[in-house]
Amino acid sequence: MSKKTTYGLGINKTGLKHFAAPELPYRPGKPKTYQPKIGLIGCGGITQSHLAAYKKAGYQVVALCDVNEANAEARRKEFYPKAAICTDYREILKRPDIEVVDIATHPEIRVKMIRDAIRAGKHILSQKPFVLDLKTGRQLVDAADKAGVRLAVNQNGRWAPHFAYLRQAVKAGLLGDVLAAHLSVHWNHEWIAGTPFDSIKHALLYDFAIHWFDILNCFMQGRPAKRVFASITRAEVQKSKPPLLGQVLVEYEGAQASLVFDAITSHGPLDQTILIGTKATITSQGESLNKQKVSLHTSQGSASPSLRGSWFPDGFHGTMAELLCAIEENRDPDNSARSNLASLALCFAAMKSADTGKPVEL
Repeated sequence: MSKKTTYGLGINKTGLKHFAAPELPYRPGKPKTYQPKIGLIGCGGITQSHLAAYKKAGYQVVALCDVNEANAEARRKEFYPKAAICTDYREILKRPDIEVVDIATHPEIRVKMIRDAIRAGKHILSQKPFVLDLKTGRQLVDAADKAGVRLAVNQNGRWAPHFAYLRQAVKAGLLGDVLAAHLSVHWNHEWIAGTPFDSIKHALLYDFAIHWFDILNCFMQGRPAKRVFASITRAEVQKSKPPLLGQVLVEYEGAQASLVFDAITSHGPLDQTILIGTKATITSQGESLNKQKVSLHTSQGSASPSLRGSWFPDGFHGTMAELLCAIEENRDPDNSARSNLASLALCFAAMKSADTGKPVEL
C-alpha cells in the first residue's frame, strides 16, 4: 500500500496507521512567582545533578552544608560561588531567610535532620529512599502535616521524560485500566564496588530499584498490591558484595507486574517498560535510561512522541519544581512523602521476600 494521509493518519506499507502522539504535560513545571532561598544539606556525588538542575532552572541556592567542608566548597565553586558553606546543618536551619532545604544525606542520619527541619518550619525535599522503615516514615509525614510544612521525596525518576510521559498517559486515561506492567533494566552496577554502597545488603532492591517500585506505584495509580515475591542472587563474576541479579513479581486484584534487574550486564545494555491497558498499550525502550523511544498502540494505530530532555538533570529539576509549585499553590506535592510510603511498602516487601524465599502479603 502506498503512503497516504487519511483523516490526519499516516498509513505505512504494512497498513499500520500512525497518528500524532497526544500532547501530555511530561516536562517539569516551574512555580509562577515563588522563588525561595534554598539550602542544601549533604554535598555528595549525586548533588552535582541536584545543583546543575537548580542552577539551570534559576533557583536560589544560598547555603551548602557537608561534614566534609571540601565537598561543600567544591559544589560552591562549581555552581553557586556566592553561597555560604558550613559543616553543621543546624546553621542552615537557623537562617530565617531559607525556606526550603534539600537534605541529600544517607537515610541513617537523615531522619534526625528531617525532624529538626520540620521543627524549624522548613519545607523539605528528602533524598530517596525516604526512610528505613514505614513507622518512621509515617511519624515524619504526620509531624510535617502538624507543622504545616511540605515534605517531598526526591523520586527523580518520575520526571525522566519516558517515565513522565507514561505516567501522564496513565493519568489521562489513555490506557484505560492497567492490567499488566513489566519493567526490566539490564546495565552494569559494578561501580558500587569499594564505595559505601558496597556495604548495603539490598543495594539493588533498596537503593536502586526504589525508582522502579515508585514508578510502578504511579502506573498503578496507588492501587494496592496483594502479594510480592522476589529473589536475588550474586553473579559469579561480580566484584561488588551485594547481589546484582534480582527479580520481583507483584500481584494485584485483576492485574500483575514484574520487575527484572540485571545489574551485571557488560554488553548491550537495555531498559524496557511495557504497560498493557484495556484501551491501549504503551512501551518505552532504549539502550540507557536517558535514551528512550516511547510508542503508544491503540485501536486507531500507533504513535511515538518526540520527547525532550533526559533523566539527568531533568528528574532533579522535576522533584524540586513540584515541591515549590505545591508550596506556592498550597497543596500536597505529587512526590509527597506520604504518597511515597506506598512505594516503600512494595520495596520492603520485596526485600523481605528475597530474604525469606517466600511471598509477602501486603
